[in-house]
Amino acid sequence: MVLHLLQVDPFRLPILSSPAVSQISTPGLAYICLGGFVVAFSTVSLLVKEKLYINEVVLGTIFGILVGPFCANVFNPRSWDSSGSDVKTLEVMRIVLATGLFAIGVELPGSYMKKHARSLLVLVVPTMAFGWVVVAAFLHLIFPKLVFISCLAIAACLTPTDPIICATIVGGKYALKHVPRNLRLLISAESAANDGLAYPFLSISIYLTVEASRRVAIGKWFLIGWLYQVILGIVLGSLLGLAFSFLMRVSHRRGFIDRESYVAQYLALALFTIGIASTIGSDDLLAAFACGNAISWDESFNEVTENSVFSSVIDLVLNCGCFVYIGAWMPFDAFNTPELGITPWRLVLLLIVVLGLRRIPSVLLLYRWVPEITTWQEALFTGHFGPMGVGAVFVSTLARTRLPNPNNPPANQQELLAATIQPIVAFIVLGSIVVHGLSIPVFSLSGSVTSHTRVLVAEWLVKFRWLPLVCDLQRRLLGLGRARMEGSVSAERGDAGHEMTAGKDVSGMANAVRVEEEASVVHSEEYALDGADGGVVAAQ
Repeated sequence: MVLHLLQVDPFRLPILSSPAVSQISTPGLAYICLGGFVVAFSTVSLLVKEKLYINEVVLGTIFGILVGPFCANVFNPRSWDSSGSDVKTLEVMRIVLATGLFAIGVELPGSYMKKHARSLLVLVVPTMAFGWVVVAAFLHLIFPKLVFISCLAIAACLTPTDPIICATIVGGKYALKHVPRNLRLLISAESAANDGLAYPFLSISIYLTVEASRRVAIGKWFLIGWLYQVILGIVLGSLLGLAFSFLMRVSHRRGFIDRESYVAQYLALALFTIGIASTIGSDDLLAAFACGNAISWDESFNEVTENSVFSSVIDLVLNCGCFVYIGAWMPFDAFNTPELGITPWRLVLLLIVVLGLRRIPSVLLLYRWVPEITTWQEALFTGHFGPMGVGAVFVSTLARTRLPNPNNPPANQQELLAATIQPIVAFIVLGSIVVHGLSIPVFSLSGSVTSHTRVLVAEWLVKFRWLPLVCDLQRRLLGLGRARMEGSVSAERGDAGHEMTAGKDVSGMANAVRVEEEASVVHSEEYALDGADGGVVAAQ
């Protein structure tokens, strides 16, 4: 209105007519997508997480796909790096993984890794080695163009259990109710430990692929892959954690540091640790986890940061942004490239093999030597919840940076591996996000449907209460439903009353019934039992 009265053309103003305003910037669209999803998810987070049991991992990935280059084409991370080296993707995954691993290390009870070292050693190394070899063997069968060494490199990307997805699953409301605390801690510690241990599995495969001599490859694998990367990474992270724990404890005792700065170490120390480790070429992920675990070894760090929401806020923002990024990063056009031997049916078959054989058989065989896992149902749960996500994307991108850029068509096996490793890993990651991210809602829904079906059948049998056999069947149905419901409630109360004994009160997820439905179920059972008793009296 003012511009019209002054007879000024707004498009002739110097600011609005500049090229910077007339063009839509790629970073601006990225900020809109990432920030917009966090804002939208936060407004309904309680409803989605506590009622539907769906976390930000699934929704963020779906949103990323929708705004990505194959739908709305608003957010395209692959267009940011024209050189094709995936440097930005590698660093985004590194930061998210490092902060998540550091947080897991801090939140584990003091000296947890020392007390449960045997269980973790039995569970981590054999399970990773078993899944690595089995997945590589099936990869070679399904994708015959890839030699077995190349299949080992791809399988190495799928060996680590993703700590980010695990944290959202075992920290959710359903898991807090129905999964024993010792099992939740074991899954978190295992996912953090084996994420850094993917380096040796990848390095031996890469060395065997690019080196002419196997002797040289194995020598580099032992010296660089194990001693320099894994061992040095653990030692470096532990020393940094212990040193900063002592420094901050002294500073806090003398009143030199406030609580806000203390809590900020969640992010600052994680970035500082991976900066040092990656600079010297060591295992930065293991270093971040070791640093977080060492800094809370005496639990003084936990006492100061207790009841702080800063780490939860950082995790939420980074997780949302990361999985939106992954959803937009997905190479859907590469899922059907017959010239490379990649077709949709082969990818689906591989996904079924990976979900079924990568962890479950090994954990079922080894759980007797893991005191934290008491039943085969808990072993099945532990074996099933080995999701692949940020860690798999990070390792596959790291492998891509160590391989030559492929020609079209690939000239040799190295170029074929470079061209196929990310499409195969990306499809498995997408399938894992869907399957593992929706497992808890499916379990919850199946438990609710089972309990309601049992009550409805019992109420329908009231019409035939004059038959003694039907009356007995009705009592059996309602007795089973009531026993299962009481078992679930007692397990929940035991977990809330005493965290360390929750594992002995829970017999498995399959016996869990949602607490919100207890009132209606009990009411229906009492109604049906009253009807049955009346029918028996009438028959007599």
